[in-house]
Amino acid sequence: MSRYDVLIVGAGHGGAQAAIALRQGGFAGSIAIVGDEPELPYERPPLSKEYLAGEKSWERLLIRQPAFWDERQVTMLTGRRVTAVDAAAHSVTTADGATIGYGSLIWAAGGDARRMACPGAELAGIHTVRNRADIEAILAELPGVTRVAVVGGGYIGLEAAAVLTKLGRKVTVIEAMPRVLARVAGEPLSRFFEAEHRAHGVDVRLDTAVEGFAGTGRVEGVRLAGGDTIACDMAIVGIGIIPAVAPLIAAGAAGGNGVRVDAQCRTSLADVFAVGDCALHANRYAEGAEIRLESVQNASDQATVAAKTILGIDAAYDAVPWFWSNQYDLKLQTVGLSTGHDTAIVRGDPATRAFSIIYLRGGRVIAIDAVNVTRDYVQGRKLVTEGARPDPGRLADAAVPLKELA
Repeated sequence: MSRYDVLIVGAGHGGAQAAIALRQGGFAGSIAIVGDEPELPYERPPLSKEYLAGEKSWERLLIRQPAFWDERQVTMLTGRRVTAVDAAAHSVTTADGATIGYGSLIWAAGGDARRMACPGAELAGIHTVRNRADIEAILAELPGVTRVAVVGGGYIGLEAAAVLTKLGRKVTVIEAMPRVLARVAGEPLSRFFEAEHRAHGVDVRLDTAVEGFAGTGRVEGVRLAGGDTIACDMAIVGIGIIPAVAPLIAAGAAGGNGVRVDAQCRTSLADVFAVGDCALHANRYAEGAEIRLESVQNASDQATVAAKTILGIDAAYDAVPWFWSNQYDLKLQTVGLSTGHDTAIVRGDPATRAFSIIYLRGGRVIAIDAVNVTRDYVQGRKLVTEGARPDPGRLADAAVPLKELA
C-alpha cells in the first residue's frame, strides 16, 4: 500500500491550490493528488466559454505546467477515482481496488453534473458541461448539428447558449423557473439576460418543464410537459451538480447536501478536510446559513485554509464570495450573495449594456452584480464586506463612485 503525508482527492482548483499552499508554507512531507480524469489540474470556468468557443487552447487551461508539479514533488495519480474511505485506517480505496494511505486527507472532489431522470435521458447527443471530456464530445458532434436545446437557464446553460449561438447554431433555452438565473440573481438581471439572448436569436422558454427526450438512438427533440416537442440535433443539460461526497458520508462524515466542515475546513472525521463545491459550511455572507459555494474563489480560499491548518497556522474561512460569467460581449462580475435581498437598486441604464445592481437586506448592502462595469465591482466589494448602509439615492446615482459610499 502506498502512503502519503497529505493525500488530496480531486484535481480541480481546490486540489491544486491545496498542494500549492502546502509547499508555499514549507510543508516538506509527501503529497499526492488523486484525480478521476487523465489530465493534470486545469481551469473549469473556461470550459463553457473560451474552450467551447475555440478561443483558448487546452495548454492555456492548465493551472500549472507539468514541470511545476515535478519540481515541487507533488505526485499526480491521474485517471483514478476514489470509491471508499476508511477513516480509522487512514486510507482510501480506488475503483481499481488499490489502497492508498494518508496522514491527512483533503477532499476536493467537487461534484458530478446532475442528469435528467426522464424518458430518453440516455440517448446519444445529450451532454453535460463539467469536464474536458464533456466539451470534447460536444465539439466532436458539432459539425453535424444545427439545432441545440439547452435545458437549464443558469450560468452554465446561458454561457453554452451564447457560445453555440456565436458558432451559428439555432439554440433554444428551456428553463423550468419563471426566469433565468432565478436562484442566483434578482429579477432585473434575469430580464436583462433574457432580452440579450433573445436579441441574439435564442428562443428562451420560461416556466417550461421537460418531460423527456425524443429520438431513436440519438436525441431528436425535447418533450415538454405541455405536450410540445422542441426539435434538436443536440441537447445540453445544465441543471446543477451532485456533490461528490458519497465515500465520505459512507465513512461516517456529517453532511447531506455536501460534507459539513468547520471554519478550518475540517470534517467530522479525524484528519479529513473538505474544500470547494462539495464543502457544506456556515457562511456569514449567507446570514450564517450552511451552504455550498460552487466557485473558484471558494475552492481556492478553502484549500488555503485547510493547508494552513495542516501546517499548524491559525486560519479560518471567511472570504467574500465572488463569481463571473461571460456571455456574448457581456462580462458579469458578482460579489456577495444576493439570496434573501429585499431591495434591488439598478445603477445605470441596462439599455446601455453597462450597469450594476446593488442588493440590500434591511438597508445593508449584501451583493453587487456588475455588467460591463468593473469599476463598480471593484469599488463595491468594500460595501459588501463591511455591510455598509449607504443612502439608496446615492447608490442609484451612477455618477457617484461607490468608493465614496463605503
